[in-house]
Amino acid sequence: MAASTEYSPGRRPVVVVDDLHVEYKVFATGKRATGKDSDGGLLRRPKRTQTVHALKGISFTAYENDSIGIIGSNGSGKSTLMRAITGLTPATSGAVYASSRPSLLGVGAALIKPLSGQRNVILGGLALGLSKEEIEAKYDEIVDFAGIREYIHLPMRTYSSGMTARLKFAIATVRNHEILIVDEALAVGDREFRKRSEQRIREIRDNAGTVFLVSHSMRSIRDTCNRVIWIEKGELMMDGDPEEVIAAYKAKRRR
Repeated sequence: MAASTEYSPGRRPVVVVDDLHVEYKVFATGKRATGKDSDGGLLRRPKRTQTVHALKGISFTAYENDSIGIIGSNGSGKSTLMRAITGLTPATSGAVYASSRPSLLGVGAALIKPLSGQRNVILGGLALGLSKEEIEAKYDEIVDFAGIREYIHLPMRTYSSGMTARLKFAIATVRNHEILIVDEALAVGDREFRKRSEQRIREIRDNAGTVFLVSHSMRSIRDTCNRVIWIEKGELMMDGDPEEVIAAYKAKRRR
C-alpha cells in the first residue's frame, strides 16, 4: 500500500523521520545437539546472535497541531519507532529530526513507589520544569484528573497499575508539550478517564503541540487523531486519513 509522505506548505514541520532503519542483536538459543552429547540439556545449548530488523526505511513528517495515531499488530515496531523519535533507541541508518525534545509518556514508566502519591506529584512537576508555585496551583487539578484523591497520601506501592498509570498521565500532561508521545496510556482506567485523557490530548494539540498516540483502541484513535500511520513488520504501510487507514488495517487483519 502506498504511504503518504507529502509536504504540507504553510505548516511548520516538528518531527522529520528520514529513511529510518533500526536493527538490534538478540541472543538466540541454538538447536539441541544430537548423538552422544545430547544429554547436556538447555544449559549446554550453544548461544548465537540474531539480528532483528525492527524498522525498515520509515519516512514521514509530523507538523504542528498534528495528532497522529500509530497502529499495527503486536511486534510491528510501533514502540521502537517512538523510542527512536525520543532518542532512546539509536538509528542504525537514516535519521530523526525534532524541533524540541519529545516527551514520552508510557504506562511502563514507573513513579517512585515508596513515596506517596502527593510526593510523586511534587517531584513529577519539578521534573517537568514547573516551579513549586505552579505545582501548588495545579495540584488539585492533577489529583482530581487521576481520580485518586482518597489515596493520595498513601505510598505508591499500594496503588493498582491503573491508578499508577492515571496519575502518571495526569502529571505528564498538566503542562503543554511541543511534542508528546503517548504509548498505550489510554488503555487504562474507565470510560470517563479515557474521555478526559482524549480531551487533554486534543487540548495539547490545539495549543500548537504535536501528539503521537500508540494504541490498539481504534475508537481512541478515531476520537483523538487527525492522521494515522500504520506500521507492519517494521514497514510503513499507510499514512493518512484515520478512517481510510483504519479501514485498510482492519481489512488486512481479516484476511
